[in-house]
Amino acid sequence: MNSTVFKRLLIGVALLALPLLGGCATAPATGKTIFTGGLNEEAEAELGRKEHDKILKQFGGAYDDPALAAYIGSLGRLLAKTSELADREFTFTVLDTPTVNAFALPGGYVYVTRGLLALAENEAEVAGVLAHEIGHVTARHAAERYGDAVTATALNLGVAILLGGQAAHATSGLSQIVLRGFSRDQEFEADTLGVRYLSRTGHDPKAMATFLSKLQAHSRLQATLAGRPGAADEFSLLQTHPRTADRVEQAIRQAATRQVRDPVVARDIYLRKIDGMLYGDNPEHGMIRGRRFAHPKLGFVFDVPEGFRLINSAKAVIARGPEGAAILFDGVRKKGSGPIRAYLTESWGKSLALRDVETLRINGLEAATGRAQVDTRRGRFDVRLVAFDFDAESIYRFIFITPPNLTAGLSRGLRDTTYSFRRLGEAEAKAYPPLRLRLAKVRQGDTAAAIAKRMPFDDYRLERFLVLNGLSSASALRAGQTVKIVTD
Repeated sequence: MNSTVFKRLLIGVALLALPLLGGCATAPATGKTIFTGGLNEEAEAELGRKEHDKILKQFGGAYDDPALAAYIGSLGRLLAKTSELADREFTFTVLDTPTVNAFALPGGYVYVTRGLLALAENEAEVAGVLAHEIGHVTARHAAERYGDAVTATALNLGVAILLGGQAAHATSGLSQIVLRGFSRDQEFEADTLGVRYLSRTGHDPKAMATFLSKLQAHSRLQATLAGRPGAADEFSLLQTHPRTADRVEQAIRQAATRQVRDPVVARDIYLRKIDGMLYGDNPEHGMIRGRRFAHPKLGFVFDVPEGFRLINSAKAVIARGPEGAAILFDGVRKKGSGPIRAYLTESWGKSLALRDVETLRINGLEAATGRAQVDTRRGRFDVRLVAFDFDAESIYRFIFITPPNLTAGLSRGLRDTTYSFRRLGEAEAKAYPPLRLRLAKVRQGDTAAAIAKRMPFDDYRLERFLVLNGLSSASALRAGQTVKIVTD
């Protein structure tokens, strides 16, 4: 070994050791010594405060229902008071999104979505979710993940020095590190701690397992609604919370808590709390009604062809069609006051070598369109861009993507979508009321299919009703039973 390599080795070893010095801590809930990379509890709390506003923006803000927020907050604080961080000030927030999700930031910031609350059947199930997330905080899993990233950084840097090269950027930003999903072992630990807290408040620990089965049924339904019935895992909260029913049952046994006599389930109380809650899209963010997307606040509406299923996301509206065909719709703020054709060819579509560019007038709006072909990892696709000059501030845009063998057959329907885009007047906007979750009593002779027909959906009404209520096709309803339905 020559002297240069030896020096590099010494430097590399020294650098690897640096983050290990003083970077260990004891997790309050487990007593385990974990490597945190120097992220102490004060830094965790500061990180949570900084990220809180970003989370609200990303997930539609806090749901505007003070009574529901107070209920979830009091339930969360009750659970947190039984934890090893009883003196920590936790913050519990209901996010205004139909997505089924729950997570915790460092410093005791815990979030559940109204989509998750709609799926839950009782207070014990929601308490199980909150207790699990509190477990991530008390076990300091976010700090542990940060420590792993610091170790990876040191290894990257040490190897780079040994090889005489430059170190790669080892971490992708602190917030991204701590917001990623946790490992299976960390999820199991959070379940075990969650069972501990549930038992201390008298809630039924088995609710963790029952809610897990609801999550699995919900993900299968969402995959079906998206036209991808074999891809349930892609629509599951369990992607970032890798858990199985067996592991949850094991966590319940391992928690070794005292037996809870007459455990609290509180179904009736919980259902009354969510009665009237917004369901599905918030009108502030646009609404899906079958094959129609309407945005009462921004004032526009359009339809997609048969065989396409709409998905409303924070950044765009997506419609998935057959064999990879898709429609993407979004809006951008205007920069300048040039013609819409110039925007299409010189800005948005500049890199696509657009062909057959033309200017259109559709429902009183100036528009421009052009087509191209693009090569992707999934093969070659035909692409058509359409841009609408909507008003003094906004441009709205469609991207139509089709496999070449389907382009001709789909062209009529996609053209109809283009020509369906129009302004939505104030009077017509009132025809799109938000959907609400309501309680209904089962009457003598009622069936699940009969009740499901009352819900304002064009398809899969029975499946939606069953998943919403945690029922199977074999479940029998009884007269007087309270069930959840969706109304407009």
